[in-house]
Amino acid sequence: MTSPDSAAVPGRATITVHRNGPLEVQGETVIVGADGTELRETRRAYLCRCGGSSTKPFCDGTHRRIEFTDDGLGAQHRG
Repeated sequence: MTSPDSAAVPGRATITVHRNGPLEVQGETVIVGADGTELRETRRAYLCRCGGSSTKPFCDGTHRRIEFTDDGLGAQHRG
């Protein structure tokens, strides 16, 4: 699911918004839950945007099944 033009910069996390899909986090990252619990330490993670994942905050691919749509460009690109 990695975008060919999204290269991670060493020492910095990069978050890529995938069209009709999850957020891809690349780079040294610690994901922490609302209660402060460390959920995962990783170099790559996919986070749910559709709200349907049974493994929130992580993506489980539900966006494909429910036909989630979003161009991934952000609100500033909408008319």
